[in-house]
Amino acid sequence: MSERAESGRTDGLITLAAADALWVELTTGSDVPTASGALTRSPACAGTGYVLLGSRVVTTARGSVPEAEVRRAAAVLNAVAVDRRDLVRVGPFHAAPGPEREEGTPLRWRRRIAEEPGGPEAVRDAHHLAGIDWRQLLVDQTRDGTRHTWWLPRAVVRLLDAAEHAEAVRTRRTSAAVTEQTRAADRRADPAGPVRPYNKELEGQLYSALSRKPGTARKVAGWACAVCRTAPATVLDHCHEHGYVRAPVCQSCNTQERPDHLYDNDIRVANRYTRLFESAADAWLHHWHRCTGCRARTTLPLPHLAAWTAHTACRPLRPTHPTAGGREPCGVLRVSWTGNQNTPRSCLLTVSVDFCPAGEHRVLAQVAYREAADRFRTWLAETAPTVAAAAGPSRLETLPTRFRPVVADTSGGDLELF
Repeated sequence: MSERAESGRTDGLITLAAADALWVELTTGSDVPTASGALTRSPACAGTGYVLLGSRVVTTARGSVPEAEVRRAAAVLNAVAVDRRDLVRVGPFHAAPGPEREEGTPLRWRRRIAEEPGGPEAVRDAHHLAGIDWRQLLVDQTRDGTRHTWWLPRAVVRLLDAAEHAEAVRTRRTSAAVTEQTRAADRRADPAGPVRPYNKELEGQLYSALSRKPGTARKVAGWACAVCRTAPATVLDHCHEHGYVRAPVCQSCNTQERPDHLYDNDIRVANRYTRLFESAADAWLHHWHRCTGCRARTTLPLPHLAAWTAHTACRPLRPTHPTAGGREPCGVLRVSWTGNQNTPRSCLLTVSVDFCPAGEHRVLAQVAYREAADRFRTWLAETAPTVAAAAGPSRLETLPTRFRPVVADTSGGDLELF
């Protein structure tokens, strides 16, 4: 790590121009080449209140930026080792591009590279990405003498993915804060009467049908959140696997249980899962099992089951490192899966640790879906016996008479119903 990234005065604000110069100076000699104008040239826009430097989000205010944050971002970037032989294809792709992994992020680095018209020459004229001069690392390979493919080192791809994810997290938090402030102002301007508790009025109903009914939003606003039971409900939570309504919840609870997706089949298991599976596990398990399908199968939706497997079932496998107060878990937990819950024989969960000194993306365990589900049922009976007692295939009498149409699965008993 560069010594320049750790020395110097770090207790004040500096101008964007000074931060540009500091960024280039601190990252000189890094494996990842950086660009000048990282804070002042597109796609950076300091007017939004932040800029991206490497994998970090750096806050800006009135044309200034904290010097300490620039130095921290440079230190993180300098620690990245790049193997220029380990490449990942980033475009162009003949198929129509799918939805962005993080739709709420202005960075969208894959789209900026892969969809640039005019071929590699036009791409090389594009600006930096998160302060990284990716043009120096772009490899243009030719297939059949005519078809061009563009490649970047895997370490740089991970770095840009991390930047896009960090930007998406900040965007969601800012949006949620603004929404909550607006609602609070509305409540002060037009105070409503007391909200009533939710008593299973919507149990067993399909979200796809209920959400289209006129007046549903107004009806939801009349209930208290079914999880925290204090804030007014704002959204109608439902199971994305089975389609059944769970209960009306507030924005805070709805955001808290939302999986932290990196990709469609890959999530980051953050510290908030401590509340979901430990301190408030009984309330959340009861809420998730309001879905008729999850309750009958005694399981959780696949992203939640995968997160539980990483956070709880594989906890003894997670490496630790010494700190002043003892030993703490190392790195960031991550879990991905192949297949889905409708094909349990081929569905495999992979638990790994990112940013671990023992080896980045170190795989801790691979657990079959059925094994994970069996472990969860055992844990559920010990952790929330009342929830477990109300679950299981013997509770099918509560299912609605008309099921949600799905593709039948003949690989396991009783799973074809869901």
